[in-house]
Amino acid sequence: MKQWRRALAISRKDIVSYYGKPPLITWGLMFPGVLLLSIYLKDPGTYLQVSPGIVAMTLLFASTSMSAIVITFEKRAGTFQRLLLAPLHLDTIILGKTLSAAAYGLATTLILVLALAILLGLRLTVPGLFAIGLLLGAVLFALMGLIASMVVKEVFEAMTLMNFFRFPLLFISGVFMPWAKLPAWLKPLAWLSPLTHIVELLEYGLTGRSHFPSPWLPLGASLAFLVLAAGAAHVTFQRRAYL
Repeated sequence: MKQWRRALAISRKDIVSYYGKPPLITWGLMFPGVLLLSIYLKDPGTYLQVSPGIVAMTLLFASTSMSAIVITFEKRAGTFQRLLLAPLHLDTIILGKTLSAAAYGLATTLILVLALAILLGLRLTVPGLFAIGLLLGAVLFALMGLIASMVVKEVFEAMTLMNFFRFPLLFISGVFMPWAKLPAWLKPLAWLSPLTHIVELLEYGLTGRSHFPSPWLPLGASLAFLVLAAGAAHVTFQRRAYL
């Protein structure tokens, strides 16, 4: 319990120091909001088809960007090194950083979903599965950002590294084109993308339909990716946190 309280203290510190700034919230909402609005104005009948992907994209960029930026900034300022000297388990630091980044991603995404519900009449068919998809995606993507922050030294390097992975994922994960419509040779790659399975969970939560035979498939895959990301973050922090 002490480690949980310490992790929450780290998380609260990050939220107050970094995530609670209005420009960051505006940045997280502007691009997906404008993109979805433009699609709606072009063809109001099709916006529901892309809304799960746009919501997942918002979650991806918000969670990964901030987790990568905050630690990289703290490493440069020397505050991360002081955190490492504190009587904290390394996994406690990982948990605290993950929780704050995931909370930022969730808050930004929920504001977007609420705006869509009020302005465009977005409705949830399976709210519980939609919430699970958001939670799994936020934590998974935050861990991805933490891993990136450990292998670079500068903020711009962290963003470059994340974009090297994020943008290809957008085009193979059903964000703009449903998974079922992807070319046959691209579908195996899409299966290996964690974003694919988060999009499918969100789509099932929004529409009650999935391109997979059962929602249990993307749910199980998302949990597997989460375990892999947590293990990778632990190993990466052990090897590089004290360099």
